[in-house]
Amino acid sequence: MRRFLLPVVLFVVALTVGACAASAAPGWTYAPPTAAPAVTPAPSGAASAVPSSGPSEPTPVPGGETPSAGGSVVISAVGIAFEQKEVSAPAGSPFVLRFDNRDAGIPHNVEIKDPMGMSVFKGEVFNGLANKDYEVPALVAGTYQFVCTVHPNMVGTLTVGG
Repeated sequence: MRRFLLPVVLFVVALTVGACAASAAPGWTYAPPTAAPAVTPAPSGAASAVPSSGPSEPTPVPGGETPSAGGSVVISAVGIAFEQKEVSAPAGSPFVLRFDNRDAGIPHNVEIKDPMGMSVFKGEVFNGLANKDYEVPALVAGTYQFVCTVHPNMVGTLTVGG
């Protein structure tokens, strides 16, 4: 009897463990956001991403540069590429970077890197068709690279001038 009972007990334990393991879902799943997450205010002096009230229309000038107007810079994404390859911003004072994501359902953001490749600002990733106003802290004069962290082939140059 003992010989028969041990294999039965082992079989029942194996079935129970197998059933539990088969029904367990992975510890994580990925689902792209369907709506913009709520934005909480950033502490004073820190960068934050604040959604804007509606789409903006950038006004490129010859050479693809978009001028800063009233302390703001406009960058837009279309076809998984930045429309503006070169933009400029004031030195020594914070500015608003208005990012217009015109790629429906495609996530993008803007990260600004110094000449050494270190991140000095990183905006929130969000799906298009939408735009966000990023509040960028004051930067010293120089040339910076801006990039989409989701699509690293999307790059441009930010010139911060005196």
